[in-house]
Amino acid sequence: MPEHLAKLEDAIADLHDRVAALRATHSMYPDDAAATAEAALAELGFAERLLRECGERLATLVDPATTRRSDDERALLRAVFHELSIPVVLLDHGGYIRRINAIGAERLGSTPGFLTGKPFSIFVDLRSRAAMRSWQAAVLQGGETASFDSRLARRGYVEDVRLTVSRLDVPSEPNPLLLVVMSPPLHSTADSGPAPLETEVEDQVVVLAARRLDVLTRMTRLLLGSAGRPLALDEAAGLLADSYADWVVVDLCETPGVPDRPRRAVVCGPSGSALNELVRSLDPGAAPLPRDVLVHSKAVLRQLIEDEAEFGRTPEGIPVLSALNARSLLCVPLRGREGVVHGALTLVRRSNRTSFRLADQGLLEEIGEHIGLALSAG
Repeated sequence: MPEHLAKLEDAIADLHDRVAALRATHSMYPDDAAATAEAALAELGFAERLLRECGERLATLVDPATTRRSDDERALLRAVFHELSIPVVLLDHGGYIRRINAIGAERLGSTPGFLTGKPFSIFVDLRSRAAMRSWQAAVLQGGETASFDSRLARRGYVEDVRLTVSRLDVPSEPNPLLLVVMSPPLHSTADSGPAPLETEVEDQVVVLAARRLDVLTRMTRLLLGSAGRPLALDEAAGLLADSYADWVVVDLCETPGVPDRPRRAVVCGPSGSALNELVRSLDPGAAPLPRDVLVHSKAVLRQLIEDEAEFGRTPEGIPVLSALNARSLLCVPLRGREGVVHGALTLVRRSNRTSFRLADQGLLEEIGEHIGLALSAG
C-alpha cells in the first residue's frame, strides 16, 4: 500500500509540473497554441483516468499474472532495433534513453553509447519539451499510441520531426517502457528557430582552438588596457558576446567572498532584444545555478539543457532558459586574489549554435580568474 500511495503522489506531482510547463509555454509562445492545446487535452484525459482509478490504486495491488506478456514481445522489441531502418528510441518510464538504434543515434547527432542513460527531453527544443512530456505521460497512463509534431535540437539548428510514442509492457520490467519512432513531420512550421550561425567546418579541432585563442588574446589585451582604472565589465561581456555566446551575464557579490546577496551587474545579449532588460531585472540570488557557483566556487557546464529553471524564472513563472531558447550554458566563478570569489560569469548559447564543450569550460575558467584578479586590483 505505501508503494501505491507514493506512486499516486508522484503522478499528481508530475501532472502539476507538466500543466505548469504547458501554461508557461502557452504564455511565452501563443503562436504555438495548437500543439500546446493538444497536449493540454491529453493532460485532461490523464487527470480523469487518475481520479477514476484512484480508489483502485489505493486499495489493490497489481497482480503480476494479469500483466505478464509472452516472451514474443521481448523478441519483437529486439527485432525492432536490429531490423527497422528508421530511428527508434526505447525510454524507461522516467523518459531516460534505455536503448537506441544506430539510425536513431545518428538522428540525434551522437552515438548509442553516449546517448544511453540521457533524458530524451534534452535533445528536444525547449519550446517543444512541455508538450512532448505531456504526450509521454498520456501514453504511459492510457496506453494509446500518440503521434505528434515536435522539434529536435540538432547541432547548430532545430529540426522539425514527427514523434510516435507507444507503450511497451515488458514482464521483466516493474514499469512500462516507451518506444519512440522519429519520422519526417506532417506539417513543417514556419518558425523553425534561428538560422544556423556555425558551419560544419567549426568541428575541426584547429579552427576551434584558433577561435578560443583569439578570444583569450582579445580578453587579455582588454584587461591589460584597464590597468590603473576600474574594469569595464560591460566591455568584457561584450567581447564574449561578440563571437562566443548569445547572452553573457555577470553577477557580482556585494561583498567579495560573501555570496548571500549577489546583484546582476551586466547583461549583454542580441542588440535590441527585449529579453536583455528582462534578464537584467531578475534577482540572481533566486537562480539556483549562479548561486551554487558563487557558493561552491566551481564551474558548471551544461552541454545540453536538462533543467530549464536552473537560471531562474520570470515574474510570470516562465523558465528564463526557455525564454532565451537556450541550447547550452556555461557558468564560471570570478576568483580574485587568494581565491576570493567576486562573482559569476554565465554564457548562454541558443539552439542555432553548437554546445559548449570541456575546452570552452577551461578557457572561460581562465578568463574568469583574469577578470577576478582585475576586480581585486580595482
